[in-house]
Amino acid sequence: MKKLFLLGLFTIGFIGASSAQEIADNAIGLRLGAGDGFGTEVSYQRALGGNNRLEVDLGWRSADDYDGFKLAGLYQWVWNLDGGFNWYAGAGGGLGSYEDNGDNNETFVFAAGDVGLEYSFDFPLLLSLDFRPELGFGDYRNDLDFDIALGIRYQF
Repeated sequence: MKKLFLLGLFTIGFIGASSAQEIADNAIGLRLGAGDGFGTEVSYQRALGGNNRLEVDLGWRSADDYDGFKLAGLYQWVWNLDGGFNWYAGAGGGLGSYEDNGDNNETFVFAAGDVGLEYSFDFPLLLSLDFRPELGFGDYRNDLDFDIALGIRYQF
């Protein structure tokens, strides 16, 4: 019985240690988006605990047809898959402004989700691929948009 108890404690400790991970305290870089997003965003991540972090992204566009910006904030949970591979999911929201050459000008808010995969290299580089659905609340952006993006961040 004593051996079985010790074996159980050892197993629980081994599982806890093997699934433990470390995410960088800070990461800054670019989130290169596509789809209905605003394209390239400046992205900052701040660790809040062992496997939680806050991500803040600022995207802007200035073109012949329209100008706009979008600020998003997401709380994320991170789980280790193997080695430097992690997957993450999160939720949050943000606000933005959109102005085109016609009559479509507005400030809007949105709710967002986020799910993705990332790889943390041995040197301070983090690559990620994520999918972010956004539900907009405004006159012009009042629908569900999907954004997929490649993230390239420096960790420190």
